[in-house]
Amino acid sequence: MVEGTPTPPLQAPFPWYGGKSRAAHLIWERLGDVACYVEPFAGSLTVLLNRPHAPQIETVNDKDAYIANVFRALQADPAAVVSWCDFPVNEAQQHAVHTWLLAQRETCTARLMGDPDYYDAQVAGRWLYGIACWIGSGWCSGDGPWQSVDGQLVHTAREAAGVSRKLVHLGDAGQGVHKKRVHLGNAGQGVHKKRVHLGNAGQGTEGLLAWFEALQSRLRRVRVCCGDWTRVLGPSVTYNHGLTGIVLDPPYSQEEQRDNALYAVEDLAVAHAVRAWCLEYGGHPLLRIVLCGYGEIHDALLAHGWTKQAWTANGGFSNQRKGSDKNGNKYRETLWFSPACLAVPQLDLFSSSGRR
Repeated sequence: MVEGTPTPPLQAPFPWYGGKSRAAHLIWERLGDVACYVEPFAGSLTVLLNRPHAPQIETVNDKDAYIANVFRALQADPAAVVSWCDFPVNEAQQHAVHTWLLAQRETCTARLMGDPDYYDAQVAGRWLYGIACWIGSGWCSGDGPWQSVDGQLVHTAREAAGVSRKLVHLGDAGQGVHKKRVHLGNAGQGVHKKRVHLGNAGQGTEGLLAWFEALQSRLRRVRVCCGDWTRVLGPSVTYNHGLTGIVLDPPYSQEEQRDNALYAVEDLAVAHAVRAWCLEYGGHPLLRIVLCGYGEIHDALLAHGWTKQAWTANGGFSNQRKGSDKNGNKYRETLWFSPACLAVPQLDLFSSSGRR
């Protein structure tokens, strides 16, 4: 990557339900070429990876240690990450990886939060492998009924199977796994699925490495934090550096009525806290803030000079359901823009973009 030049758009290294790939251009039209950019809920970093300007000061954060670790590992050693995620789709492998990963969560989280340079390429690669095979939400959530006992996957409620309950580790009350079928909807390609054009090496190990090295170049100077969303919104991270763009994509609240079959974990408190933060800081002239949500949930901001824009999401796995009423949520996606955001670009009737 040449300093001071825009980078080509890159797709995220993993599928992410609720991602904003289709809204990225709308967001950047309203943020403009800001000196500082912050994503407190990083997710797959789709918006950052679609930035049309040369990167400047960029900070991302996610409370999920697995996500933060993936991006740090890609920054540091993409080849090592490839070596741990380059496997064929296999259900037994997926369950084994899932169980192994949950045992790493506590240590990995503590290290990521305490050391800004820490990463684990093995954890990153295995997490990427597993989420590429997984269907829906719940990957590495730790709330399933299956446990690893003496190297075997055991259902905690099946004492009749001959496994004593006392042999099953239940002390953490959150280290279980869901036993799901692997995702075979895309011909079972897993992490080999071609997601970005990288010359003629779009698939296989070479293509995967080229993709991850492109991500390494793009993320080279991005600060990746792991922790609570508020820790990256102080003055020293934001407007002390000048005009700052902030994209807030918190977990959607229960009020927004997302499909609980796909989005089992909704955080009402976080959604409300984020909106309260927006009400407090939305009028700052050096903060261009974009808040993501559904429908009218954040319309209280409109009385404070904010504007809103609806957009249509891809629909994810709801597109595979029968019946037109099963994927209506994709039409309810909305962006709210703080007063300092740029005005909506107007098409020139006589410009090439405005001609029919």
